[in-house]
Amino acid sequence: MKKFLFVFVVFGLMVSCSSQEEKSAPVIGISSSRIESGRIQLSDNYTQAILRAGGTPLLIPTIETPQQAEAIIAVLDGVVFSGGVDLNPEWYGEDVYNETVKIDPVRDRSDSLLARAAIASGKPILGICRGEQLLNVILGGSLIQDIPSQCPGAIVHAGGAMHKVSVEKGSFLWNVFGQDSLTVNSFHHQAVKTPAPGLKVVAYAQDGTVEAYENDQIWAVQFHPEGLLRKDDAWLPLFLAFLNRF
Repeated sequence: MKKFLFVFVVFGLMVSCSSQEEKSAPVIGISSSRIESGRIQLSDNYTQAILRAGGTPLLIPTIETPQQAEAIIAVLDGVVFSGGVDLNPEWYGEDVYNETVKIDPVRDRSDSLLARAAIASGKPILGICRGEQLLNVILGGSLIQDIPSQCPGAIVHAGGAMHKVSVEKGSFLWNVFGQDSLTVNSFHHQAVKTPAPGLKVVAYAQDGTVEAYENDQIWAVQFHPEGLLRKDDAWLPLFLAFLNRF
């Protein structure tokens, strides 16, 4: 009888330990885009990047209230704010510059609520493309609304164009890659104009476009490392480093 009891207890401990190991992967929420049909969407480049780095990705739908945002952030270990359409320039005190500016009020509201809740939580945040712009505006910064028309002589930043960025020594990008220059991709026509208070710009394109910034909580990049990782394993360390913050 005692023998069977011992086996049962040991088996129970093994199951418990196994269960704890399965739950140990950080749960990373990723904001989503919307399409005209009303559906939410997200490139699986984001989810695959988190999975490959050892995390558990969770797609966040558009939400409507601060309470919903707080409830979602509470169950996450960290948040990735993904790419997408332009932010409403009213957020930083400007009118729409021209016809190239495309906004989604539903996503704007959702992302603003999620960003405020995530920042208030103190949990690690990674901003990518629109996500970088979003966090800068939420914290009090502003944006260039259309690089081609507002910045004569700028390099091409749209359509997946590849270009080099200079990286500041000691920044999160420097600590991950140990290089003062990286070749990145571009899928944007907007960019950070005035960095928000407390954000340190740590990477620039050769035309002066802000390509990355950081503070104690946030890492943010204007390019798409999740897309680069799809073709080049050299970008995996960035996501490994992000998950190692937990």
